[in-house]
Amino acid sequence: MKIAVWHNLPSGGGKRALHDQVRGLLARGHTIEVWCPETSDSRYLPLSELVPEHRLPLPQPKSSSLLPRPFRINITERLASLRAIEVHAREAAAQIERGEFDLALIHPCLRTFAPYIGRFLSIPKVLYLQEPNRPLYEAHPRLHWVAPESGSVVRTLLDLAYLQVRRVEAREEATNVHAYDKVLSNSYFSRESLLRSYGVESDVCYLGVNTERLPLADTPREPFAIGLGAFTKEKGLDFVIESLGKVSASIRPRLIWVGNSAWGSSYKEEMLKLAQERGVVFEPREGISDAELTGLLQKASVMVYASRLEPFGYAPLEAACCGTPVVAVQEGGMRESLVDGVTGLVVPRTHEAVAGAVASLLSNPERARSLGCTAASYVRQHWSLEAATDRLEAALARVSPAGHTPPLAS
Repeated sequence: MKIAVWHNLPSGGGKRALHDQVRGLLARGHTIEVWCPETSDSRYLPLSELVPEHRLPLPQPKSSSLLPRPFRINITERLASLRAIEVHAREAAAQIERGEFDLALIHPCLRTFAPYIGRFLSIPKVLYLQEPNRPLYEAHPRLHWVAPESGSVVRTLLDLAYLQVRRVEAREEATNVHAYDKVLSNSYFSRESLLRSYGVESDVCYLGVNTERLPLADTPREPFAIGLGAFTKEKGLDFVIESLGKVSASIRPRLIWVGNSAWGSSYKEEMLKLAQERGVVFEPREGISDAELTGLLQKASVMVYASRLEPFGYAPLEAACCGTPVVAVQEGGMRESLVDGVTGLVVPRTHEAVAGAVASLLSNPERARSLGCTAASYVRQHWSLEAATDRLEAALARVSPAGHTPPLAS
């Protein structure tokens, strides 16, 4: 098949998923070209090293400078940014249409999640949507739709205007997601989330792990726990620090947290202060290379993973592939990708449960080693990139007349 790909992704798990999908499809002999805004991340896992990549301008949103600053930032600039990404999508779609592609594989948009480009493509189009726009539909920490406490008239008017903007965003995303011939999700948990948020049916197409990049090394484990994810509250960094603070000081591991982005400069500073208060040695690492990350995964004694309602759970599978046992909360897509007692320990979301699981592994290195070996074998058997490519290729072939249906992975 000749496949056009579009995305507007930052660094992180979503970009890794796309990178692996492109590599897998190329290995099967498919032809691929990529389109994206010039504002998308080009340094992390650059697709331009694999296939032709067309980075198109994204018009700078313009809003009235006559309005007060809160109105400009929260209201007019948000609406202007929607129009800008729509203009970009029209141009990208026009270029794709001229390329005589059999199919378009679309990944999320950093601004709208469900991208506009599906509206403007006439060729078969598949959207791989890993999660809905969670801030629109979940409490982060409160729902946008909940009325604020009573305030001034100006505050009330500002809130009503901002609420209308969010309603417009929700309307645009719902329209976008229904423009695709097929929507693929990364887990049954995500499938249900998309159904609740957009009223759209999707097919589960599980991701896979690049086992060649994550070998099981026969190296001594060091007394540290590793966390992986953006420096944001949704990734559960504060929860992990609080949990490790309840592990006995005699075996308490230091925490190395690897992330590619931060939720403002203050959050990381707050976490450093919290760690000091809880007696946890905390070492944040930002923007490290894949080789460095793999080395840390091969040396860590345990991964602690507590992302809030994580749609799939990519990082725990990467750790397990390196033989690092995982302590994860029993929540979201991790209930599908992880198996208690096989890939690690899956526990309720309480500080005591996580601390107890971590302590049980650190106090029994032989058990941790055995669990790590079992985890590595399980991931290679059930979550390989080859099997993930089988699933994706079959899903695309069912949409494109030019496709052929390969045998499904067992």
